[in-house]
Amino acid sequence: MALKDGELTVQADSTAWATQLRLLQRDLLVKIAAGVGRDVVRRLKVLGPSAPSWRYGPRHIAGRGPRDTYG
Repeated sequence: MALKDGELTVQADSTAWATQLRLLQRDLLVKIAAGVGRDVVRRLKVLGPSAPSWRYGPRHIAGRGPRDTYG
């Protein structure tokens, strides 16, 4: 979680939680404003979980790698 220039960035543990947070974004901003002040958090940026790294070993071939639900 990070707050910079009025934008609160949150990273969810799963894509399902990220979707729920995006759907509840307006309500969350109202509740945050009621708790900490009106102009402290103006935007909410929700990030999904980061994909695992498929780079193993010293050599790597350029490309997208395995295709699955990560991209």
